[in-house]
Amino acid sequence: MNKKQKRVNHSHSTELKYPILCQGGYGSVIAASMVANPAGEMAVSAEEKVYNVVLKQAALVKRQLRTAGELDVKPDIVLPGTLSLLNEAYDRCGEVCAEYAKTFSLGTMLMTPERQKAIWAIYVWCRRTDELVDGPNASHITPSALDRWEARLEDLFQGRPFDMLDAALADTVTKFPVDIQPFKDMIEGMRMDLRKSKYKNFDELYLYCYYVAGTVGLMSVPVMGVAPDSQASTESVYNAALALGIANQLTNILRDVGEDARRGRIYLPQDELAQAGLSDEDIFAGRVTDKWRNFMKNQIKRARLFFDEAEKGVLELNKASRWPVWASLLLYRQILDEIEANDYNNFTKRAYVSKAKKLLALPMAYARSLLSP
Repeated sequence: MNKKQKRVNHSHSTELKYPILCQGGYGSVIAASMVANPAGEMAVSAEEKVYNVVLKQAALVKRQLRTAGELDVKPDIVLPGTLSLLNEAYDRCGEVCAEYAKTFSLGTMLMTPERQKAIWAIYVWCRRTDELVDGPNASHITPSALDRWEARLEDLFQGRPFDMLDAALADTVTKFPVDIQPFKDMIEGMRMDLRKSKYKNFDELYLYCYYVAGTVGLMSVPVMGVAPDSQASTESVYNAALALGIANQLTNILRDVGEDARRGRIYLPQDELAQAGLSDEDIFAGRVTDKWRNFMKNQIKRARLFFDEAEKGVLELNKASRWPVWASLLLYRQILDEIEANDYNNFTKRAYVSKAKKLLALPMAYARSLLSP
């Protein structure tokens, strides 16, 4: 297969390929995602790399279920004088979550206190990691700084937290079967942001979306827990969590096209842009044309497919954990509606969900959280 054939075939298939293969099982992922590189060797696609991580996370939780009988919180082992400090650390994580993710924070109120605190700790670590490349000091961040952050993460998982916020996560990972791999993968996503400003195809973009957002789902499932009456496989629940992360990140990308272009970044598949008759210059110029509208319609359609895939797994979560997930799904999916309402002008108009619509979404998310699998 020459390069031209490979590119055309790939761009035709990506619209449906990724969400469908998440349902189809590991064999179909391998069959559709391994391709020969120019040297004649078999190259592994982003999808298979990510699915291997999913299998590992699911196996970790299933092993806990077999040994513990039921996935639950491990008992506290507290050294004298440390409990108050730990409570203070979790309280601070809750404050950060409430300040920067109000809707999600509200949704965690139905969780048990242990699960709620653990989710806060994970959220804060993810936010701090994202701030390294997107925050006020982003211009000073180097690969070596990310290496130091990863070393600090490893210390944290070994019970050696650097500060109060690290301590909350260090405690969380002793209570729940949370694996370090998704956390390391998120840092890898930050490295990609330092060295890469364009993506050749959706395979490359999918891997980036997994690193920076799909990982959050894999971190969270062990804490949120699977419903006792769920008949779904652990792998399928993880796949749905992964799909929600991918869907949210694709939505972020489509919302922020203009903002990213002003920073010299294009998080859109280059081959699909070319196929639509568009170029980088069109993006940087911010031209809303019929070609752009058609291109955006296809991108939005793909994001919605990932949201559809994510829906299948929310009902399989522990009932007390579903509300924030449903709220995130419903609100983010509405951003796609707002892009359409703006006539696909995501260059100068920022699509956002109004406060009124957010308030309406919360009871709807709550009602869905009460449904049985």
